[in-house]
Amino acid sequence: MKNNKSCEWLNKNPLMIEYHDKEWGVPLHDDNKLFEYMILDAFQAGLSWNTIINKRDNFRKAFDNFDPVKISKYGDRKIQSLLNDAGIIRNRLKVNAAVTNAKVFLKVQREFGTFDKYIWQFTGGKTIVNKWKTMKEIPAKTKESDAMSKDLLNKGFKFVGSTICYAFMQAAGMVNDHITTCFRYKEVQKIK
Repeated sequence: MKNNKSCEWLNKNPLMIEYHDKEWGVPLHDDNKLFEYMILDAFQAGLSWNTIINKRDNFRKAFDNFDPVKISKYGDRKIQSLLNDAGIIRNRLKVNAAVTNAKVFLKVQREFGTFDKYIWQFTGGKTIVNKWKTMKEIPAKTKESDAMSKDLLNKGFKFVGSTICYAFMQAAGMVNDHITTCFRYKEVQKIK
């Protein structure tokens, strides 16, 4: 019998359900997708993921499908057009951070060969499988996200506090924070 129970944070938004059921917690090793998650998690700071997921397609269009090379070259005119785009979160600090983060992301890729190789070092190259029974047990940050945040900040990234880093780790499958009764808890462990 298939377990249809999901994580407690899930709401009735079809975009959230699809995200939970297909993406969240799946080990991710694609640099462009990792960059997308990094940008979206930075824009989420102080907001709900529901807000971001509802604007995700708008973000993709506005930010050239999260192409770090293109974003790293954004000038004043493009930044102003983003700040005028009601389809995204219009926050000057976050938009400027996206441009800065694209530049630093490309540097990290050159240094490590891939961003994937760099970022997964914070979990020893594998997913940390937690065994949370309820959402109340799930931390907002961990020693791994603290270390990631500190290193990213030292490299020049913006909007990469430990809580944002932990949200990124959850999304990218660096940690499995599906609660143990969720049908995805065991499924994501089979994905490498």
